[in-house]
Amino acid sequence: MTDSTKDLCNAPLHPQAAEGLRLFNAGEYFEAHEALEIAWKEEKSNIRELYRGMLQIAVVYLHVTRANYRGAIKVYGRSQRWMKDWPEICRGIQVGRLRKDAEIVFREINRLGEEKMAEFDQSLLKPVEWVEHQIDKKHVYMCDRCGHEMYEKNCKVICPNCGNRFDCSDLNIYFD
Repeated sequence: MTDSTKDLCNAPLHPQAAEGLRLFNAGEYFEAHEALEIAWKEEKSNIRELYRGMLQIAVVYLHVTRANYRGAIKVYGRSQRWMKDWPEICRGIQVGRLRKDAEIVFREINRLGEEKMAEFDQSLLKPVEWVEHQIDKKHVYMCDRCGHEMYEKNCKVICPNCGNRFDCSDLNIYFD
C-alpha cells in the first residue's frame, strides 16, 4: 500500500458513501447504489473507485434479489476491477470481507445457474462490515477549495477529495 493509499484510507467516508452502506446493510440495494453513485461522482480522489466497486456489488445483490442471473454475473465481473487493489480495511470498511462475501455470492450464482436462480439463499447476501471513521480532532476543518471535510495527520490538514493541504502552523491564517 502506498502512502497516498494510506492517506485515502485513513480519511473519513463521504457522507453519501456512509448513507449507501447503511442502505446496503438494510437490504435496500437500489437505494444503496444511488447513494454510492453520488459519492463516486462527487469524489475527486482515487477513493471514488472503491465507492464505484461497492456500488457495483450493491447492483449484483439487487440482481440476485430479482433472480437476474445474467445481470448478476456481468456486474460482479465489472465490480472486481474496482475492488481488487484496496487494502483489507479502508475508511473503516472491511473491504477484504466484502470481497470474500461477494465471491461467495458469485460462486453460488454459478452453482445454481440461470435455471435455478430463484432458489438462491438470500442469507448469503451479507451486510458490509464497517465503522464510521472517527478522527480525534479539536476542530473540524472544511476545505476552502471544494467544501469537503479535511482531516489532520502529522501536523498537516489534508482534504481527501481535492488534495488541498495546510501545515499546522498555517491553520490560524486560514481557519481562525
